[in-house]
Amino acid sequence: MKDNFSTHSDRYARFRPQYTNDIVEFIVSQVANRNAVWDVGTGNGQLAVKLANYFKEVQATDISESQLANALQKPNIVYSKQPAEQTNFSKHQFDLITVAQAIHWFDLPRFYAEVKRTLKPAGLFVALGYQLCQIEGMDDLILEFYEKKVGPYWDPERKIIEQEYRTLSFPFDDLGTSHFQLPNQWSLDDLLGYLSTWSAVRHYEQARGTNPVREYEEKFRAMWGEDAVKRVVTLVFVRVGRI
Repeated sequence: MKDNFSTHSDRYARFRPQYTNDIVEFIVSQVANRNAVWDVGTGNGQLAVKLANYFKEVQATDISESQLANALQKPNIVYSKQPAEQTNFSKHQFDLITVAQAIHWFDLPRFYAEVKRTLKPAGLFVALGYQLCQIEGMDDLILEFYEKKVGPYWDPERKIIEQEYRTLSFPFDDLGTSHFQLPNQWSLDDLLGYLSTWSAVRHYEQARGTNPVREYEEKFRAMWGEDAVKRVVTLVFVRVGRI
């Protein structure tokens, strides 16, 4: 499993899109029992903190200590530093296992073996992710930045997100993929902060010694105009399977 998100984990917690209640309710509605859930690659616990409203116990794991240090807290969430492919959890411990914007980084054969070991019979497995944000009047420039400016610095796994996990091996009873929208209001600083969390931006910085977001900042400011905030929509895809 790659660790692309230990650096600037505080920015990740602040600027990444937050999952809405309707997404969580859609997932939870398909779970027969709500005793225990494992949120894999939890990051700063954006999904785990929502699941904690429905489950008695939430186990949330990540390999990044800095992400876990910035994680959202609730009494029934237990955070631990563990790889997705090998954990200390018991056999058939979980009613639900979720992976948000992370499964494309895993060693899938080993991870799926761990899912099947720790998930209860008829338990639910959910992999979700999100696409580029959409902002009226800004989409072309964001796409230019994504494809041309930092495009060569994306890890190959990024393609799996672009394909909405359709090409991902999925050794479960596939219950289909559903789509949701995350609406929000962002300032220009919110957009620049979000772009700064991209793994390709960090790879660019490491390779070239300069920050591509800063290099594009004037273009973004000119295109943004006088608006204090703009409406932002992020498309979320949720692929669901059952043992």
